[in-house]
Amino acid sequence: MPALNNTRLSLLTHDVSLIGIMAVLAACGLVYEYLLSYYTARVLGSVETVIYAMIGVMIVAMGAGSFTAKLFKHPFTAFAWLEIIIAALGCSSILIIAATQAFSSLFPKLIADIFLLPEEFIPQGGFINEIGLWFDYFPYLIGFVLGFFIGMEIPLIARVREHIYGRHLKHNAGTIYGADYVGAGVGAAIWVLVMLNLQMTTAAALTALANVIAGGVFVWRYFDEIKFRYLLVLCHGLVFGFIILIASYGESWLENLTDTLYLDHVVHSETTAYQHFAVTERITPGLDEPTYNFYINGRLQFSSNDEYVYHEMLVAPAMLSAARQDNILIIGGGDGLALREVLRWEPDHVTLIDLDKKLLEFFVGSNQGEVAPAYQRYFHQLNEHSFADPRVDIVAADAFTEIDRLIKAQNKYDVIIIDLPDPSHPDLNKLYSRNFYFRLHQMLVGDGVLVVQSTSPYHARKAFISIGKTISAAGFSNLEQYHQNVPSFGEWGWSIATKTGLPPSARISQGYSSFPDFSRWVTPELVLSSFDFPKNFYKDRNNIEVNRLGSHTIYQYHQKAWNNYQGLMDIPSH
Repeated sequence: MPALNNTRLSLLTHDVSLIGIMAVLAACGLVYEYLLSYYTARVLGSVETVIYAMIGVMIVAMGAGSFTAKLFKHPFTAFAWLEIIIAALGCSSILIIAATQAFSSLFPKLIADIFLLPEEFIPQGGFINEIGLWFDYFPYLIGFVLGFFIGMEIPLIARVREHIYGRHLKHNAGTIYGADYVGAGVGAAIWVLVMLNLQMTTAAALTALANVIAGGVFVWRYFDEIKFRYLLVLCHGLVFGFIILIASYGESWLENLTDTLYLDHVVHSETTAYQHFAVTERITPGLDEPTYNFYINGRLQFSSNDEYVYHEMLVAPAMLSAARQDNILIIGGGDGLALREVLRWEPDHVTLIDLDKKLLEFFVGSNQGEVAPAYQRYFHQLNEHSFADPRVDIVAADAFTEIDRLIKAQNKYDVIIIDLPDPSHPDLNKLYSRNFYFRLHQMLVGDGVLVVQSTSPYHARKAFISIGKTISAAGFSNLEQYHQNVPSFGEWGWSIATKTGLPPSARISQGYSSFPDFSRWVTPELVLSSFDFPKNFYKDRNNIEVNRLGSHTIYQYHQKAWNNYQGLMDIPSH
């Protein structure tokens, strides 16, 4: 191996090169870690659990890779080839995960086609279900492999540095780890400020490009120390071309693969700083309009053909129960559909708070007119352009903190409507807490009404009951729960409460004459019957806990129910 120039100036330039390369690679490694965690959470759901699990798997893999690095005799060669492998795998990892998930969703139909089974007999259980579960673990395998290779970087570059100096360096590890920590911090900033605003494949391609450039600088700097160097240069060129290909066509490939994860064709897919939402389209012969489904993080939020069932059942009981319908607060409901129902009651003023500005812009449709795609124009018609109503005040903010501002301003509301996604993420759990409901209690007028979307009493009974108990614990004296079948969701439930006076069902039963004629679904009898539940439904109510801030009680009830009891109703039998 050719001797290296060991003058003081030369050693300084070597250090600048190596430390700079290590910092860039540390930034790339952190972005890869976040990228895989973020995308896998989108695909598998259970966002918080998946993110933490993926990060944990990759950290363990980095440790394993660090131990393994000592097996390579030629650190220059090993490090140079390592960067090519990491760049290629990092660039393609999102597409690999998407492809395996697509195959998993198509596998039952493939089996049915092979054996000429009719559509209603597509296999779903037994080993077919087991295969699907194994495919859910595949993203973690990709994360482990990528983390394993990333873990080799620090030990190898530390050996390279000692080889250049020709001796053991007392502070070698500290110097390399210092560069790694600083680079990782820069990578975190890049992720938040840049990568979250890009498409997944574009973010992966840019990260891999930085990886290749850093690896290329290393090859150029230590060309004579590397074995198979001309083959390595060729591989750099091939990987660079592969990255350009992913950057150019990766998003369309990803969209095509993502289509298979939904029952219908995906016509819109968008990632915001807070979530991912998608729109699917189904063309049904004989129907004038397509059916559009709206998903957030892979979970159905509404279907255009039956959303009115859900939204009428959310809004009508609360408006019927309230003494007045003048000043209304809606938390969530960024699609404008609950707002549409509220405006039919002719309120004086409505305030709507939703966290995601991008989602609001999608459904507001201001100044877009005919330029907007057909599905977006359809949504604007569906919500009856409710956001354009002069009585409506739209606030893009976190409701958990925004309501403090409303309390300080001494705002009071006749009806408060909570139309949030299910508590499937710890960040949402706080919006189902006693603390949150207690503060809403302060803003409700004495004879006002609170109504809360409360997940499925069929699939997630304990979470449903816990929401009701939590509202009661926040000071609402009259808490009732009701349910209705929404064809796209199945059995769904809501919690409704008043501060004083009669409970909501009693108020509704006294107000038949005021029942609106604009309803497409609800009737007085239907609403009142929705307050009835099966025998023993509340039998173990005393054993179900209230959700206090920081406890994650409802989140845990919800996760356990949807993970373990899908399709089952866990009502106590005795």
